Amino acid sequence: SKAGPVWTGEVRFNEQWLDQPLRWKRPRRIFVAAHGDLFHEAVPDEVLDEVFAIMALCPQHTFQVLTKRSKRMREYLRDPNTPFRVADMATVVGRHLPDGHPGWQRGNWRASPIIGCTQPANWPLTNVWIGVSVEDQTRADERIPDLLATPTAIRFVSAEPLLGPVDFLAFQEGIPGNEWLTWLDGIDWIIVGGESGPDARPMHPDWARSIRDQCAAAGTAFFFKQWGEWAPQVGAVDGWNIDDNPEISRFDHRDWEGGHWGEPYRPMWCDEVDDDTVSRIGKSRAGRLLDGVEHNAMPEVAR
Repeated sequence: SKAGPVWTGEVRFNEQWLDQPLRWKRPRRIFVAAHGDLFHEAVPDEVLDEVFAIMALCPQHTFQVLTKRSKRMREYLRDPNTPFRVADMATVVGRHLPDGHPGWQRGNWRASPIIGCTQPANWPLTNVWIGVSVEDQTRADERIPDLLATPTAIRFVSAEPLLGPVDFLAFQEGIPGNEWLTWLDGIDWIIVGGESGPDARPMHPDWARSIRDQCAAAGTAFFFKQWGEWAPQVGAVDGWNIDDNPEISRFDHRDWEGGHWGEPYRPMWCDEVDDDTVSRIGKSRAGRLLDGVEHNAMPEVAR
């Protein structure tokens, strides 16, 4: 639609796009299934095997896989048979690659120690990052334990849209043999962002600040992506402190009161605002500065 992608309930697999990374020689960072969920229940394991085989054959690229289906993700990536199936699929695909391809050398594919159906892929793949979407504490409690129980080179969390506070310092429960003390001990990267689009809901600046500070204390990479449609009136957006300014009356405002956002209203230009007031100034004007700072940290990767 004009407003963006619309979920129709149908899952389609585009074979024509699948092998594109094999043709890209220059290293890229690739977001897998950007408009879908790779671990959706309607995606068969055979398709997952093919996708991971392509990623195994492209060691020059970095693949980021984000999902809301954390249980399916964990079960697939922890299945002891998965590396063998991926190795078999990579062997089939790799035979069609020219010798000298980054993932295929002298009849062998580089992600496997020995070619053949009995040898698994080196697991987890070092060029694949696995992440879960977390909008609030409820989703964090559901999905982060699955993420921490999933074998992967890099674990990340996308808190976008962030719709409530999230405590990443909670102690883990229910993971046998774990050695982490808090969630952040097992998470390499957190992305935070507000919501955009016609029905966007505001993000309170204190929610973003809290995650920023938690990451700083734990040494976890923090990336602030955007405010989205709504931006705080005071302090958090550089150059947009419009208290006591006629511009204020042009935009819808909402106040944080009693643990929820109030209804939108248009204030008078002389109305006082505070850090619990947000304005719908639009994604581009709101920008991506948090307290005047651009946060672009990325996780450290060892190949």
